[in-house]
Amino acid sequence: MITGSIVALVTPMYSDGQIDYSALDGLLDWHVAAGTSAIVAVGTTGESATLDVHEHLDLIRHCVKYLAGRVPVIAGTGANSTREAIELTRGAASVGVDACLLVTPYYNRPSQRGLYEHFRAVAEAVNVPQILYNVPSRTAVDMSNETTRRLSSVHNIVGIKDATGDVTRGKELLSMVPDTFAVYSGDDATAADLMLAGAAGNISVTANVVPERVAALCAAALAGDEATVRKIDASLKDLNAALFVEANPMPVKYALARLGRIQDGIRLPLTPPEADSAAIIDAALESVGI
Repeated sequence: MITGSIVALVTPMYSDGQIDYSALDGLLDWHVAAGTSAIVAVGTTGESATLDVHEHLDLIRHCVKYLAGRVPVIAGTGANSTREAIELTRGAASVGVDACLLVTPYYNRPSQRGLYEHFRAVAEAVNVPQILYNVPSRTAVDMSNETTRRLSSVHNIVGIKDATGDVTRGKELLSMVPDTFAVYSGDDATAADLMLAGAAGNISVTANVVPERVAALCAAALAGDEATVRKIDASLKDLNAALFVEANPMPVKYALARLGRIQDGIRLPLTPPEADSAAIIDAALESVGI
């Protein structure tokens, strides 16, 4: 089981929107040195929606090759077409990822039965560890805890990223699934509480900007050191909020560009944050000493 701070990594781009692999390598080295436990490549934060299939798989392949086992790579391979999700998951498995992260099918709004059959079909088609991803605020579909419990018995479905931000619901889910099934927070604002309740880690946007602090928070939570968790979590409150002042990943890419870690490229229809949002992000960076 992968535990701890798992960064939902941005995809660095030049100003013309082409992928900046040199900056990507710099980010990967930074996360290894900072204690990040695993990398999620080409998830929502990695702009999976605007990468074509070739780019998607090439970026995953690059991360696996460059990291060379230093930390696990989790590939974002979800889609709202089951056939496409199978194709992406099969491609990611073929280049040696440690696991795949599959978001609930967005826009077409399947039923709970449809969600179950979708994820089961991908799991049966591709023999690689698979982590479910529930983020109803973005997908317009919400996978119930009961559907997740049913899917937890599928042999290669090993966990879920719960980005609902509902800690009470997350605690209920933890009580319903086997201990071998990992529940990860997908919401930085509530990750501390969910990890203290038993979650295995945090698939984090904030870790893009302050990887050492998120790694320390996760380590303290997994060790049951609530005092340290509360101290670090309080220091990150403004940054957690600022990174969602506009739709992810617009704020976090702006923040990383301000830090000089990446250029300012982002693909339409996403754009750099508006001036008032940028000011909020700048203030949050200052609040954490950057």
